[in-house]
Amino acid sequence: MTTPVGRWRRLLAAGLAAGALAGLAGCGSAAAGPPVLTWHTNPDDGGQAAIARDCTAAAGGRYEITVSTLPRQAGEQRQQLVRRLAAGDSSVDLMSIDPPYIPEFAEAGFLAPVPPDVAQRTTRGVVDSAVLGASWGGELVTVPFWANTQLLWYRKSMVAGTGLDMTRPVTWDQVIAAAQRRNSAIAAHGIRAESLTVWLNALVESGGGQIITDPSPDDPKGVRLGLDSPAATKAAEIMKAVSTVSVPGFSTAGEEEASDAFQSGDAMFQVNWPFVWGKVTSATDEGTVDRATLDDFGWAPYPRVVASRPTAPPYGGINIGVGAFSRHPDLAYQAVECIVSAEHQKEYFLTNGNPAARISVFTDPDVVQKFPMAPVIAQSLQQAKPRPQTAYYSEVSESIQRTYHPTAGIDPPTVGPATAALIKAVLAKEELL
Repeated sequence: MTTPVGRWRRLLAAGLAAGALAGLAGCGSAAAGPPVLTWHTNPDDGGQAAIARDCTAAAGGRYEITVSTLPRQAGEQRQQLVRRLAAGDSSVDLMSIDPPYIPEFAEAGFLAPVPPDVAQRTTRGVVDSAVLGASWGGELVTVPFWANTQLLWYRKSMVAGTGLDMTRPVTWDQVIAAAQRRNSAIAAHGIRAESLTVWLNALVESGGGQIITDPSPDDPKGVRLGLDSPAATKAAEIMKAVSTVSVPGFSTAGEEEASDAFQSGDAMFQVNWPFVWGKVTSATDEGTVDRATLDDFGWAPYPRVVASRPTAPPYGGINIGVGAFSRHPDLAYQAVECIVSAEHQKEYFLTNGNPAARISVFTDPDVVQKFPMAPVIAQSLQQAKPRPQTAYYSEVSESIQRTYHPTAGIDPPTVGPATAALIKAVLAKEELL
């Protein structure tokens, strides 16, 4: 196995040479008009394209933003971007990047440096998890756009009488016990996919541990792991226990399947992203779900692992990076500041259902009216922790997905050390995934 950093550095050298030749060949052929900035975006409901039009109009002829849509899966988005960037593609001006891949992009030299004044303005009033997720090596390398986190959703009617006080923090053990008493289920994400890594990381972080204790960016063999810690063992115990009170088909259930099981009443709890609220409200408006179901939805912060320790919910979202080979990095960062403005983050939250990175958006009356759980989302984002930050994230995540799936079959004391051994073997080129 070739490590990401070494692979991209070799491709980068070849790409720079090819890009230089292409640039010489194209001299004198530039089209008239303002510079065109290409923004490579993840698929959404048209929200990023709308922001691109707004920012183009606001630029007053200084630049124009066009949108190029990436594949739907985050891994495929990463793959397409790194191929372009490794070739020195100057058409990659702006990128919507999934946070786990930011360290890899930064280590490979794919990101134009964030000017200090831009960094200061774009992180002011931004939730802590989004700033951390946009950074690498102690520096901001991308700009927070929108942030996401998971809540504990519960059916009010089913929780009543279980003894759980949902106005106070609850633990995973309490949630599991309540589901057992009701002979009901917990809808989580047991599928062999990225969501499994998200779940494990949140549990380990909530228990006071870390999957990676030393990222060792320059030497993959030096990466240190914390999967043999008490926090990691407890995380595995919770995952296995949830499997015993999970919905049918748990081993193939992702976010959508969890949402469907909860909305149908097959589960009294679910851990999931806020999209579930937009989904049930739309179904209610369309008449496919009755109002009583909507009114039965409750929400609370992500469960604790340890009763005395604050929870560390999952962090997700999208950050904006500027390509290292863009011909117009200064204009690109002007565009970034327009894209991530509080006004556009509010608009994107309301139209696409993706929570903002700026704290002020969560108290906006329009936002609170449409998303009454906005204060809990903001609280969760302040406590959330990114997934393991490493230039070798793909190898780490794929190893976890192999060894922790299916969760019903894991052995809590041994699965962590076994996973650590696999990760080390993969990074040492002794094992293939």
